[in-house]
Amino acid sequence: MYYSIDMDFFYSKDNLVALHFKFDQARRRFVKWAQTEMAVVADFHKRVLFSDQAHFWLNGYVNKQNCRIWSEANPQVYVETPLHPERLTVWCALWAGGIIGPYFFKNDEGHKVTVNGDRYRAMITNFFIPELNNHDVQELWFRQDGATCHTARATIDLLKDTLGYRLISRFGPVNWPPRSCDLTPLDYFLWGYVKSLVYADKPETLDHLEDNTFAVLLPIYGHKCWKKSSKIGRPD
Repeated sequence: MYYSIDMDFFYSKDNLVALHFKFDQARRRFVKWAQTEMAVVADFHKRVLFSDQAHFWLNGYVNKQNCRIWSEANPQVYVETPLHPERLTVWCALWAGGIIGPYFFKNDEGHKVTVNGDRYRAMITNFFIPELNNHDVQELWFRQDGATCHTARATIDLLKDTLGYRLISRFGPVNWPPRSCDLTPLDYFLWGYVKSLVYADKPETLDHLEDNTFAVLLPIYGHKCWKKSSKIGRPD
């Protein structure tokens, strides 16, 4: 079964103006805070771990939330996609020292699953925190967006217990401004770069797509990037 996405909403210039006006002040406050931190610690920007998860659809579908069509008139564009295509949910943290990840969300049987609060906290506890402790870097900051699984009270408490005040997040010590994907290297570069390559050989299974995703990420930072997911360990 397929469904169609009407692009009528996205071309509206009124929506564009409202979006910028609503979040402009929050973005300005965050940038001023970052500038203040860099004035005190010159390499502050190298100490921020930008984290996020992305869906990799087996059919190559790209989320419409990251695809906009701007036009003076309604372009009358429709995008057809399978109603329930198979996909991977992949998490990474990117900073000046390399990549922590990728982490592929799976259940106890090794099947690919999407992320929810419990799975996200399990990833933080069992994967991210142990790997973070392997890095000899003082005062790393952790940034995440406002997804519900990220900002649940239990998740925020867990991250505060580990990072203290060094948390950039909605409901965190430092607020991350909504609709600011252009401020993160994952949304602005990494996910788009990886997705431009992983479908080159037209993978037909999720395992094949997972292998391609890891193969693309590994050379970016060499030994500083590794694979870790359910029932899968680091490469030799």
